[in-house]
Amino acid sequence: MSFASLGLRAELVRAVSEKGYSTPTPIQQQAIPLVLEGRDIMGGAQTGTGKTAGFTLPLLHRLMDMGQQPDRRKVRALVLTPTRELAAQVHESVRAYGKHLPLRSTVIFGGVSINPQIQKLRKGVEILVATPGRLLDHAGQRTVDLSGVDILVLDEADRMLDMGFIHDIRKVLALLPKRKQTLLFSATFSSEIKRLADGLLNDPALVEVAQRNTTAERISQVVHPVDRARKRELLSWMIGANNWRQVLVFTRTKHGANRLAEQLGKDGITAAAIHGNKSQGARTRALADFKSGKVRVLVATDIAARGLDIDQLPHVVNFELPNVPEDYVHRIGRTGRAGNEGEAMSLVCVDEHKLLRDIERLLKTDIRKQVIEGYEPDPSIRAEPIQNGRRGKPAGPRGGARKSSGPRHGGHRSGAGKKGSRGNRSTRHAAR
Repeated sequence: MSFASLGLRAELVRAVSEKGYSTPTPIQQQAIPLVLEGRDIMGGAQTGTGKTAGFTLPLLHRLMDMGQQPDRRKVRALVLTPTRELAAQVHESVRAYGKHLPLRSTVIFGGVSINPQIQKLRKGVEILVATPGRLLDHAGQRTVDLSGVDILVLDEADRMLDMGFIHDIRKVLALLPKRKQTLLFSATFSSEIKRLADGLLNDPALVEVAQRNTTAERISQVVHPVDRARKRELLSWMIGANNWRQVLVFTRTKHGANRLAEQLGKDGITAAAIHGNKSQGARTRALADFKSGKVRVLVATDIAARGLDIDQLPHVVNFELPNVPEDYVHRIGRTGRAGNEGEAMSLVCVDEHKLLRDIERLLKTDIRKQVIEGYEPDPSIRAEPIQNGRRGKPAGPRGGARKSSGPRHGGHRSGAGKKGSRGNRSTRHAAR
């Protein structure tokens, strides 16, 4: 099957070919014809399945078919994403696939000056990619007009709810026309996602290409048991011994990410940290240096777990297991993308055995264990409570799935749907 056979305009097929793609992925084969028909979509797709092109291509096609609107200052297609990085990457896809079309687009998110964004919006754009917080800032200043939106896309809706954006999303929806085509994509279909979809979608077509929370078959997973005090030493040894040139490493906290990047640097391994407390400029530079090979190791918190799109990333390391089992799936989903093979390793100390059991229960399988010679765990070391969050409190039951709605480091769940999440400034600003 070719992209042309899906019914896309010649300009779009040409742009896809120039990107080096010839055969649509399963999500693209299913979603594109339905979107072209004007159907609402409820799409279930893990990262790395090609879902961005699955909605970007038909969105561009539909806007061209609809023709120009009289008021060019009115946004015609709105794409909402949970993080800055994802917003930037979706907008890059819009620009790449729409390069031969006379459609204007821009992206808005927090962490950068709002004034250049205002200037672009005043000139008029048909397609707007945005994070919820900054979009509401513009709406409050009346610098964006959403009354003419024909197509709405909610990308990674589950992540937006996890990060406490449900109230922001509902405020945005109140600014949109009742009649519009809506495309909702989510890696998981929680009860809250289903409630959101029920009130938003009109007779939606269900498009699913992966079972809930499944991990990519092309990702090799292994657990390396090791004492907590020797994790950094083992990580440095693994990078050097295997001559890894590009490694994405996950920690639980922002402070931990900074410390590990600094320690790796002292070991002679170029590393950079990326998390919500970094400025947008610093995050963009770190990601660019990592992609170009200037930096070998990118140390990230979970704010980056679903916001990074790196072609052919070979290695992901969980320096610390996440408190929320689903985040493990999103982390390792950074590798093994677009048909490539990937490798996911987890350095697990005695403190994390409960977290590992929760992850294996979610995956419905045991992850292979391999002790590295010279780094055998000391059986006399006793487990200690895992410090979770900036207050230094131990993780709660079920590996840290606390009942409080307080923020977690690195973009973890922040009480989605609970009162007060709008006021959770640290978590919201980290993702704007």
